[in-house]
Amino acid sequence: MPASLARLSVPPAARRSLNRCNLPTEALGSFAFQLAPCALSLDGVLPLHQPLFDRLDMLDSAPERACVFRTYMNAHFMLDDAPALGLSENVRLDRSRMDYLRLLRGWLFDSESREGAILKAWVESRFGLLTRYHRGALGAEDSAARSGFDQEVAAGLYSTAGLEAQVDLLYGWTQYELARRFHGRTHLQLYRGYSGPKALRELHALDDGRRVVELNNLSSFSASAERADEFGDRVFSCATPMPKILAFSGLMPGLLQGENEYLVIGGVAAITIEY
Repeated sequence: MPASLARLSVPPAARRSLNRCNLPTEALGSFAFQLAPCALSLDGVLPLHQPLFDRLDMLDSAPERACVFRTYMNAHFMLDDAPALGLSENVRLDRSRMDYLRLLRGWLFDSESREGAILKAWVESRFGLLTRYHRGALGAEDSAARSGFDQEVAAGLYSTAGLEAQVDLLYGWTQYELARRFHGRTHLQLYRGYSGPKALRELHALDDGRRVVELNNLSSFSASAERADEFGDRVFSCATPMPKILAFSGLMPGLLQGENEYLVIGGVAAITIEY
């Protein structure tokens, strides 16, 4: 494979020059990252929450680890104590209820919802990969569509309990769980349904029949081709680097189980059109 192809990454218009993780955006968004991924860590997250991961190391049961994680999240972010956060429960819109679980449930119901916008904006902030699509194509930073997206995100984050920091820790825990459940593996084979050729942003066709495409900065995939087929006329598969997984089915009881779903961070990737 030519080195120039391996270095193929998201275009400058689709990335920020700065992010909050250990790799520059151009590198983590590249085809080379899919071919040879490495661990991604967000600035300061693991050192701050090391006691949580030390406790998780002592537990062999995934359900027990999930219980410890939720208890820790509630305590650290005071999710069960709105007055302590300076939030009032006697208002028209109770911001105390907007937490990481609400974001994931909102995404599962509709990835184009406000919760979906917040999660996509989180990927922008932490990994530098810009949202290319949300209810429609987002243009340049000064476009009306982009302005509307930014306003929706700002309104969703207003007066929440460190919502982006909650997602930071969710990502860290997801990576911890993936490493324990799929020890020694670097990729998972996942599937996504799509409709029409315009749904794929194709960059290159490989000799083996795979296509190199640019994925949106956050997308839903499924571990099941049959379930993915319910969300489009066609299905493609992708060898997904585990560091690109934000959350997944089975992470917590009842979470994302409807479609055996995985939330996948974007970038350039080779895919196979299954049918």
